[in-house]
Parts: sequence; C-alpha cells; structure tokens
Amino acid sequence: MPVRDAGPFLQAAVDSILSQDHADLELLLVDDGSTDGAIGALGGLDPRVRVLPSRGRGVSAAFNTGFAASRGALVARMDADDIALPARLSTQCAYLDENPDVAIAGCRVELFSEAGIAAGNRHYQDWLNRQCSPAQIRRAMFVESPIPNPGACFRRGVLTSLGGYAEPDWPEDYDLFLRADALGMRMGKPAPVLLRWREHARRLTHTDPRYGRQAFQRAKAHYLVHGRGLREGLLLWGAGPTGRDFHDLLTAEGATVSGFVEVHPRRIGGRKRGLPVWDTQRAATWTGGMVIVAVGARGARAEIRAFLDEAGRTEGSDYLFVA
Repeated sequence: MPVRDAGPFLQAAVDSILSQDHADLELLLVDDGSTDGAIGALGGLDPRVRVLPSRGRGVSAAFNTGFAASRGALVARMDADDIALPARLSTQCAYLDENPDVAIAGCRVELFSEAGIAAGNRHYQDWLNRQCSPAQIRRAMFVESPIPNPGACFRRGVLTSLGGYAEPDWPEDYDLFLRADALGMRMGKPAPVLLRWREHARRLTHTDPRYGRQAFQRAKAHYLVHGRGLREGLLLWGAGPTGRDFHDLLTAEGATVSGFVEVHPRRIGGRKRGLPVWDTQRAATWTGGMVIVAVGARGARAEIRAFLDEAGRTEGSDYLFVA
C-alpha cells in the first residue's frame, strides 16, 4: 500500500486489509514522503504490518519498494484511500488457484464518494464490472484499463518478469497491464464486488498530467503498434477528432493507416490526413489489416459491434475498439 498524505482515509484502508478473512498476509505500508502524520496516527500496529520508507519518489517506486520487501507468492495492490471488502484476498487467491493460466486477478468495484457519484462514473463502473473473463479484458484493453489498479493481485513471478511498475509518460498502472497484454499474459476477475473505490478530488487521476486523455491515447497507440504488432494496413473507423488523433499517434509509432470509415454523408468520399474516407461497408469487407474503431459516443460501440458481427467480422482479430 503506497501512502502519501492519505489523511483521514488511511485508517479505514488499513483496517479493511487487516480484517480480511484470509488472515495469512503481510501489509506493507510504503511511506512515499508523507507529511500529514497519518501513518504515525495509526497507533499500535498489528504485527502483520511493516512500514517502509520510499523517500517521496512516486507511486511506482513506492510499490516496487514494497514488492522487493514482500515475501508472499501472491502480491496484492491496495491504495491508501480505498476499502477492501472482507473476502477480497481469499476470493482472488481462490480464483488464481482455480485458473492457473491467469497471471493477474483484478476485481469488480463499487465507486463511492461523500459527494456522490456522477452518472459518468457510474457508467464507467458498470463498464469495468462487465470486463471479467480474460477474453473480455483482452478485447477491452484499448478502450480503458479494464483492471482497476488498487484491486489487482499478481503472481509473484509475473511481477518479476514485468519488472514491476515503470515510470512512463502515461499512467503507470495502465502501462503495466499493457505490457502484460503485450506478453500474452491472461488477466481476469472473479464475480463479486471486492473493492470500494473512493472517488475524491485529490486522486492522482485528477492531479497528475500523466493521467490526462492525451497521455492515455499515447499509451494506446504505442502498445497497439509495439505490443499487438498492428503496423500495416490499418483502417480507422471515425474521421472526427478522435480518429484523426489516433491516425497521428499511430503513424508517429510507425504504423501505416490506409484510410478512414465514416457514417456522416458529408465526410464520405472526402479525404482526411490525405487519406480516403469510405462508408461503413468498407469496414465490413476490409482484409488489409485491423479495423480500429475510434468512436467514443455512448451507445455507438454496441451498434458498430452488431454491424461488424453481422458482417462476419470477429472482434479482436478483425476489429478492435479504442477510445
């Protein structure tokens, strides 16, 4: 559990781990340069708890410090402002035991906030909780990270082979899961909600530019080309701003885009980035490479999926959604 100025949230996070029904655990609190005294205020710590210094070098270094000091065959990630439900660790351990081909176990989540959860976050929560099987997670990998970072549980050898968390110019957790995907590692989630994921204004996702939209898009383009190996004959569905951004990012990574697909009559037959804009039938019959669907409007993915599936195309091998 990396900790930097977790304030009033820390005690509940620590208690939720020490109250797990899987009691054979160690909790490593990695002090990432805290100044608020929250760790010292925990009082008499359970003997299963160790506090480790990380000198404020950032969340990746803090986790890697904890991993290097850990002793378990399974290593779970936890944030200092969230709440693990009592069966979280036992359920993830059982899931990994029952699925030896799965490298990383995530979990379903419940978003919560003292200020209430907005409709957009509820939509995101529902989407996350639908991505459970390894096949679903692999198909969804370039829409958004389908594994919530504070709910991840790793086999020790998996983390070792990945080299832990890195320090990229985009979110470190998404980068880790994209690297795992690039190596063909399978990721999955057991069925129940196991983590209450706290939403608040001080989360890194709201304060660090590495978690901005453009940073996510750069990560996706990089790993589409260098992880999935999608370099030749790409067809981009969407000639609007998102599609044009992906064109620029993919070509910067060395990929070749053959054209765009659009539903808007005024765009069809024109050119974007010097490339032809075709109607949707081109995507239904395209065999030159992957169709990259860069359309984020709510409900559009379901319609596009139904259209391409009806045309006999297979998601993940013929077409892939990004956002």
